[in-house]
Amino acid sequence: MLQILNAPHEVLSKKADEIKSIDSSIVSLIKEMIDVLESATDPIGVGLAAPQVGKSLQLFIAKPKSNSKASVFINPKIIDKKPPIKSKKGLKHKKLEGCLSLKDIWGEVERYSQVKVEYMDEKGKKYTKVLNGFMATIVQHEIDHLDGILFPKRVLEQKGILYKSERDEKGQDFFEEIKL
Repeated sequence: MLQILNAPHEVLSKKADEIKSIDSSIVSLIKEMIDVLESATDPIGVGLAAPQVGKSLQLFIAKPKSNSKASVFINPKIIDKKPPIKSKKGLKHKKLEGCLSLKDIWGEVERYSQVKVEYMDEKGKKYTKVLNGFMATIVQHEIDHLDGILFPKRVLEQKGILYKSERDEKGQDFFEEIKL
């Protein structure tokens, strides 16, 4: 089974290569990535990019709910983004994010609440979709992976705070601010 790479790792910090053709090796990689994502339990994963499993390819999967089918995104590109309708700032929307390649690290990241994305699925079918809310956040996070960007860079660019999660003696998670 594929293993999730931990930062720092060279493949996590470089732009991934475009997929030229969807052959049996890509289809097999997608199936393996779904298995890896579904087996991630601490924390539960909602997205996984090919660079996170050591493959420098423009490919990620997203699974926003444990009972949802994984969506496949090949060579994705955000072609439009929109702020929340009632946003006073007029730009973005902040959520706590983590990453399977950065165990126990969390931070609030401002993301667009709606994105329009072009991509292909595992059969080569092309799509243009408008995604909102949590799915829009996942797509932006995973496309950052494909561009060699890990979420802490976004947190620091936005002058936000990074946290480390730990467990107390009762097994409850708590967060401590990481002093930089």
